[in-house]
Amino acid sequence: MKNYRFYNARILTMREGEPIFTGEVWVEGDTIRYVGDGRDLDDFYKRTGQNAPRWDREIDCRGNLLMPGFKNAHTHSAMTFLRSSADDMPLSDWLNQQVFPYEAKLTPEDIYTLSKLAILEYLTSGITAVMEMYLTPESIADAFEEMGLRLVQVGAVNNFSQSVDQVEEWFRTLNGRSPLTSFRLGFHAEYTCSRELLEQMAALSHKYQAPVYTHIAETKAEVEGCVERYGKTPVALLNELGLFEYGGAGYHLVHTTPEDRAILKQKGIAVVTNPASNTKLASGIAPIADYLREGIPVAIGTDGPASNNCLDMFREMFLVTGLAKLREGDASAVPAGEVLKMATVNGAHVLGQPQTDSLAEGKLADMILIDLEQPNMQPIQNIESNLVYSGSKLNVLMTMVNGHILYDRLQGGRAVYHVGEDPAAIYERAAQIRDRIFA
Repeated sequence: MKNYRFYNARILTMREGEPIFTGEVWVEGDTIRYVGDGRDLDDFYKRTGQNAPRWDREIDCRGNLLMPGFKNAHTHSAMTFLRSSADDMPLSDWLNQQVFPYEAKLTPEDIYTLSKLAILEYLTSGITAVMEMYLTPESIADAFEEMGLRLVQVGAVNNFSQSVDQVEEWFRTLNGRSPLTSFRLGFHAEYTCSRELLEQMAALSHKYQAPVYTHIAETKAEVEGCVERYGKTPVALLNELGLFEYGGAGYHLVHTTPEDRAILKQKGIAVVTNPASNTKLASGIAPIADYLREGIPVAIGTDGPASNNCLDMFREMFLVTGLAKLREGDASAVPAGEVLKMATVNGAHVLGQPQTDSLAEGKLADMILIDLEQPNMQPIQNIESNLVYSGSKLNVLMTMVNGHILYDRLQGGRAVYHVGEDPAAIYERAAQIRDRIFA
């Protein structure tokens, strides 16, 4: 592990009420040791009994912005193989004609490689942690651990793949395996699970007193189908079955009633909105302003690269606020600062990683450096607004996870990945997988 000093930086800590200031951040190993303007260093040395560390690298940030990394709170990384090959279809046809038939041909080794391809893209977008739902958790964990990105996996039980017993085994064996990866209870969705499966998942949640994560109320057809089958909405059904007793999160939650939202609030269920995917699949616009008014926490996910097709948190942030304004008919709805909180602080808490939610002494060193010298960030009037309304992947100069710089453009703008593997080799293997799957 190395020691880094970042100085001459604008710093956005994302701590409540703390404005952007100019100063420096010290990283020792995987931990942030100091965040400040340098004027309190004598007090810091006395309080901690430390002197300044020996630096392995000192980085002049040149007035650019240090902030916590973005948290992608819902994705299916290995669906990179379906990027731009399963487009312009409604969700039901997309799943049954494109996704499920081709996914059946994937091996764990395929998913390992395809996940690595997604990780490269996450890094370029300043994403330092993801919440993943896919088919072969062991090989996915291998990919993330080898490349150094933080990962929380969620079970994907449904009538066709995975089982409740498998999810329990992964819950027992994948938690604690690595400081970078963990596993949560989850199932795909109400409409892909029998009532018996849902009841078994509820029993598992109660056995471990653990939260549950799933797709909920993504489309009108999904909600209407659940009402036809059970006489109630998906949110009401899952609550009745006991799946919300220990909290968790719902992915999408585009079509909810006031009664649904009251349940989410009461049970502490967070919303993970996926605006690009919901737009591309014409699923609808989530009632984000309602969730905020009712005190329901909202985080942001990209969804997978087959339904998006881009793993870009900047685009998601813009769509969250833009679509909310359109839905509400109110240009003041869901302001930029709130969206930035969703992409960082709220995402960290949905992932169960509060130690990565801000830049502060003792927090884990998951952070990014944003280039403010690009024309889309000028003039510098309101940095938070610039990030949400005009920010781009091109503004990401560095992505650090757990104290390791995994991606940087600090040397003359050339992108360098520090992930232990040549990106070109990953691209080549992914293309070979694609050719075999679609042969």
